[in-house]
Amino acid sequence: MVTRNEPVGIGIIGAGNISSIYLQNCTTRFPNLRVAGIADLIMDRARSQAERHGIDALTVDALLAHPEIEIVVNLTIPAAHGDVALAVVEAGKSVYNEKPLTATREQGRELLERAKERGVLVGGAPDTFLGGGLQTARKLLDDGVIGTPVAATGMMLVSGHERWHPNPDFYYQPGGGPLFDMGPYYLAALLSLLGPVTRVSGTASASFPTRTIGSGPRQGETIPVDTPTHIIAALDFASGPRASLTTSFDVRETDHSTLVLYGSEGTLRLPDPNTFGGPIELLRKDGAEWEPIDLIYGNTENCRGLGVSDMARALRDGTPHRASGGMAYHIVDVMHAALESNEQGRHIAIDSTIEIPAPLDAN
Repeated sequence: MVTRNEPVGIGIIGAGNISSIYLQNCTTRFPNLRVAGIADLIMDRARSQAERHGIDALTVDALLAHPEIEIVVNLTIPAAHGDVALAVVEAGKSVYNEKPLTATREQGRELLERAKERGVLVGGAPDTFLGGGLQTARKLLDDGVIGTPVAATGMMLVSGHERWHPNPDFYYQPGGGPLFDMGPYYLAALLSLLGPVTRVSGTASASFPTRTIGSGPRQGETIPVDTPTHIIAALDFASGPRASLTTSFDVRETDHSTLVLYGSEGTLRLPDPNTFGGPIELLRKDGAEWEPIDLIYGNTENCRGLGVSDMARALRDGTPHRASGGMAYHIVDVMHAALESNEQGRHIAIDSTIEIPAPLDAN
């Protein structure tokens, strides 16, 4: 019989670049996890990562059948997230997906419903909101440092991943673009602070019909753009605040504030939500200068896998995990609504909802 303190066996499907940090952290950082193996359709990649981290290389079928694996971490490409996660659930195991949870709302709902029927958990990245930066911001908010939240802004402005990525095609196809690529970090941060979104308005465009690859063996090759690459979304939160979120692959910018929370008694500049650390700055209602805020939580390095560890804790003690499938689905719902609003020229009501994840213990 499994005891509460026994580590949870996990397996990883997908041996691409992101698997390295997950393997590093899940094999050394989180004592409640034990990595039993890694699988990939390209077995040479699985073997390479397995050898590097002292674990087993498995076929996907063998990993899904492995008796000691309770959670599968799904690091496949975004288009495969839904199909792989459903296969994991059908195998009777819990699944934690990299972002986004699924490509479509329909598959996301199917995944959550099937997991409930099978009695397993679903989780989803990003888990950066569990890092020391945003957890400190959560405590400041809960302590009333900025009073009642009234508004927020988020901005992710870059000139495109084709500058550095050797195979950037998928960033510019449906299911890609800056909103689905980077939006989940900003939305997870806002949801963890303000709760669920009830209505979305969006406007979007693709400023350039093609992109030119800037590095690697395909340098100089032109690729088509078939998805919006500059999106502005207005978000109405059930708790009252209004927020704007701009994500772009079309502009060059270097010194904008990435995430700001405005309250009745002050303003917080928050960390980049794609990181686990800081900095945080506070501007008080009657203040003239920004004050740096010390972080009071740990986990400020690249702690990817923190959400998996919290999910493993939930498996053992039966309490909710924070980077949940419901939250990851709500993010998918909001992102699709922003694009639909642009296409349909109207507000889009959000049917899904979430509970604000509980804060971590500062210890």
